Amino acid sequence: MTKHETIGRDTSVALTATPSNYQNFIDGNFVASSGATIEVTNPADGTLLGLIPNSDADTVASAVKAARRAQPAWEKLPAIERATHLRAISAKVREHRRDLAEILVREQGKIASLAQIEVDFTADYIDYMAEWARRLEGEVLSSDRADETILLLRKPIGVVAGILPWNFPFFLIARKLAPALITGNTIVIKPSEETPINAFAFAQLVAETDLPAGVFNLIGGRGTTAGEALVTNPGIDLISFTGSVATGSHIMQAAGRNLTRVNLELGGKAPAIVLADADLDLAAKAIYDSRVINTGQVCNCAERVYVEESVHDALVARLKPLFEATRYGDPSKEADLHMGPLVNKAGLDKVAAAVERAKAEGATIVTGGAIADRASGFHYQPTLITGARADMDIMRRETFGPVLPIQKVKDLDEAIALSNDSDYGLTSSIFTSNLNSAIKASRELKFGETYINREHFEAMQGFHAGRRKSGIGGADGKHGLYEFTETQMVYIRT
Repeated sequence: MTKHETIGRDTSVALTATPSNYQNFIDGNFVASSGATIEVTNPADGTLLGLIPNSDADTVASAVKAARRAQPAWEKLPAIERATHLRAISAKVREHRRDLAEILVREQGKIASLAQIEVDFTADYIDYMAEWARRLEGEVLSSDRADETILLLRKPIGVVAGILPWNFPFFLIARKLAPALITGNTIVIKPSEETPINAFAFAQLVAETDLPAGVFNLIGGRGTTAGEALVTNPGIDLISFTGSVATGSHIMQAAGRNLTRVNLELGGKAPAIVLADADLDLAAKAIYDSRVINTGQVCNCAERVYVEESVHDALVARLKPLFEATRYGDPSKEADLHMGPLVNKAGLDKVAAAVERAKAEGATIVTGGAIADRASGFHYQPTLITGARADMDIMRRETFGPVLPIQKVKDLDEAIALSNDSDYGLTSSIFTSNLNSAIKASRELKFGETYINREHFEAMQGFHAGRRKSGIGGADGKHGLYEFTETQMVYIRT
């Protein structure tokens, strides 16, 4: 099969009525797999959407070799020419924006409006990174010698392994591919086995452009098979992974065998601090939006609230009707929803168990608190919890579902101390009308991001990076771009 042929189905990237068998994209070609396959289902109703290959080590090795062969020529292209290839990809994404959003709705359970935002943001992100073509910079350093010039050059690392999560699967393709390619690297991407179809659709669009063979490669498979083969392959120079702390820790150990560099975005338990002088309507809406977005399956969104005692009841009174009015269901069949299902039964069981532990430990369920009574799908009721304490699991472990625990605090100092007492350090927020309090919080909160009087959601020109067990390195903006480069010092004596 040639680079410009489809994946054994019609030329549209939309899901078809009949489940498809998807093929790996290696060295510019779609490659049939004779091995095991993985079923991909709709988490809202369990219907089969397609089959993807569970790639073995030999298949993974062939993708890495293709990327390795393509990298020297790709690096030699002027960056502005690499940018032209990226813009061709983003144009394809925009051309098929509605079909791609529909894929996300059906394979991840994302509501239609958020799916469309994700697709459009992905195209914008690719274009944003393409704009760096003329902005990649080195440095000229002063020498101690009169007849010498010192240069610091930034060069591509080589071959990147991009391992994707399932919660924002389409955007994460761009977050890993675009900065890698514009800086002269080639890439092998493995999507999550939970949500891979959007990535295979992306590969189909790439195949319709003139991107040189081997620059972008896509392999399907489970983390324990294809993922393990990828992170242990000595031909990989950088592993960029987004996912759980446990998997990130395992990847670090595996990467250590070859001393492969890692860039890890892991979990979060983001605190939101609400002070007595806050605009409570604004705080309630922003925190609510940060909790139910993507059914709470977002590592950077509000997972715990610390509110000053004097406004605790008033804040709860504003949050309760928001949670109770949440419309949830099957986004592939129902319109105007706030959230869809959790991604799988394991995720549903984890959320249910977390709420049951909180109840057993003395917390109060204000609203929700149970698996939704629906005929199918992995739905959990939007849940608001009060009476939480710092020693409860619900305030310490990542829930990754539509559950919000609230704890009373005496003042800002206590809120900051409790916020920082965490294994995680990705995002945080504070709601206050006092500039001094906002500045104090931004100075003392030990998190990669702090949002003041707004919901948790990062900008592509920022730097999305965590502390502690939330990760190593970061993404987005100039600093995220340079994560995909290494330096070379040049001493010129004349």
